[in-house]
Amino acid sequence: MDGMVAIPAGRFHMGADDAYPEEAPAHLVEVDAFHIDRAPVTNAQYAAFVAATGHETEAERVPSAADYPGALPEMLFAGSLVFRKTRGKVDLADWSQWWELRRGANWRQPYGPGSSLAGLDAHPVVHIAYADALAYAEWAGKALPTEAEFEYAARGGLDGATYAWGEVFRPGGKHMANTWQGRFPFQNSREDGWEATSPVGSYPANGYGLSDMIGNVWEWTQDWYQPGHAADAAKACCVPKNPRGPAASTIDPAAPIPQKVLKGGSFLCAPSYCQRYRPAARHAESVDTSTCHIGFRCVVR
Repeated sequence: MDGMVAIPAGRFHMGADDAYPEEAPAHLVEVDAFHIDRAPVTNAQYAAFVAATGHETEAERVPSAADYPGALPEMLFAGSLVFRKTRGKVDLADWSQWWELRRGANWRQPYGPGSSLAGLDAHPVVHIAYADALAYAEWAGKALPTEAEFEYAARGGLDGATYAWGEVFRPGGKHMANTWQGRFPFQNSREDGWEATSPVGSYPANGYGLSDMIGNVWEWTQDWYQPGHAADAAKACCVPKNPRGPAASTIDPAAPIPQKVLKGGSFLCAPSYCQRYRPAARHAESVDTSTCHIGFRCVVR
């Protein structure tokens, strides 16, 4: 399949016991063979989809007041979340210090009015909400990966390794993924050459020949989020096969908007703040949310 890589069936240890609590416990799962895009969907690829279908992304639509009861009228505008550096140190527990809901920001204008995709054709498409990723996948005759499929592919055959390439974050001082260098969120030294997204394939591929499974942009999976994994099956014969995450009916009713699992980390992941540039890392994201660091790739089963 053009632009895709065949991933063999197998077993692996999903999750981690020594990092963030939502990644635990590490547990054995099994997946069938599948194909996955070699790299995240690019701006050029998404533009072809939009040209063929006329799809309008969530960020390009004005939200309905009926969908957001109690929202201030001045907050109901077409836009998306854009990262902005702070002027200095801030409380790292307060993400609002570096995220701005920017009017007019969308996949065509990643930084808002006046910005464009000039020179970014080979960069991952961003400002993509879950429905936007799903629409592309269906148009392409593909699907979004499950969390297990994404993590299995990201590990590249290195079961249990901390990173997609082994145990050392920067082997020999070499940058292996597009992440943040410097003091987050106000100083980025750009040692790897990139302030934000990078062209797909700019870093070494993993053992399966896949690019940007770690860093660059977070990527949507089809699984609903739950804070943690189920423990290993009591019997070796009963290892979960092709797990699909929890059913929609079990989603936390306290969450105002349903959440899916993001995988892979992004260019904003930093040793001092978000060490989620690892296959086991996972993050909850509301299905209606789009940002300048969320993209996706597809699978065929």
